[in-house]
Amino acid sequence: MKLIAIENNSGIPKYKQIIISIERTIDNGKLKKEDKLPSINKVCIEFSLSRDTVLQAYDELKKRGIIYAIPGKGYYIRSTQVSIQQKIFLLFDELNIFKEDLYNSILLNIGKNAQIDIFFHHFNSKVFEKLIDDANGNYTKYIIMPTSLPNASTFIKTLPVNDVYILDQTNKELRTYPGVYQNFTKNIYDGLIKGKNRLKKYNKLIMIFPGFKEPIGMKIGFEKFCIDYQFEYEVILEFKTRKIHKGEVYIIPNDRDLVSVIEKSKVQGFKIGEDFGVISYNETPLKKIVGNGITTISTNFEEMGRIVVQMILTDKKDQIENRSSLIIRNSL
Repeated sequence: MKLIAIENNSGIPKYKQIIISIERTIDNGKLKKEDKLPSINKVCIEFSLSRDTVLQAYDELKKRGIIYAIPGKGYYIRSTQVSIQQKIFLLFDELNIFKEDLYNSILLNIGKNAQIDIFFHHFNSKVFEKLIDDANGNYTKYIIMPTSLPNASTFIKTLPVNDVYILDQTNKELRTYPGVYQNFTKNIYDGLIKGKNRLKKYNKLIMIFPGFKEPIGMKIGFEKFCIDYQFEYEVILEFKTRKIHKGEVYIIPNDRDLVSVIEKSKVQGFKIGEDFGVISYNETPLKKIVGNGITTISTNFEEMGRIVVQMILTDKKDQIENRSSLIIRNSL
């Protein structure tokens, strides 16, 4: 049974003809899951092709998840879903409502002819390294959220350079890669400027900054604003044993700390927005109603997902700063 057909004068590159032939043979039912493909050497000899040409075709099918290789044995059919044109490796830091919005936006915009496999590294370098190593060569595109993990760029550089996109955070070692990122220093600084007139009513600005997950740019932007506009300020690692004092404003990147502050205010009988202020980071539906509305500084995660998908579909290689905004509510 002939599985591959090559025409010398068709105008279609030979490697693409191999791909089309295999796809057509799968569609016709002549190739099924776990069926073995002709070896690279056999295809080379039969059609007088270079090894690189056949390997390019097999590698593309492998990245799309249609075939897989067993070292020393050959290539086999993994999936008969030949309509899948993009198989995307998506690596997030953790699962939260913001990442859910981002993921849903990517799904919505990528179209039906794509498969997205999502993974989480949970800010663990060894997990990050293993997930990237396992994924290498098995996907058409890699969308990666490296956060501030040490040596993240070392692991990312093992992937095919033209297939990698960076999300959310970047650094000087990753600037050669296309992506969509937040400028945390600028976002905090500009957001506080927009709320400056309201902040003047308070005595002191306090940022709760554990520093494990939170980008250092947040702290830098906060401190720069306070110094430039002569606000009394403090940066604390945790809130647990602290009491709230009237006239303080808390800038809170982490939602766990936001809950702690709200709980403590109830114990002390303080009212958010009157006795003290709160600015949270990242918008969620609940923040519209909790405490009669929590002021937030937030990027648009739906927009971030839309932009990265457009870059993939149009093969653009830009670095785009995602916009951020201050949403003022009753907590300030």
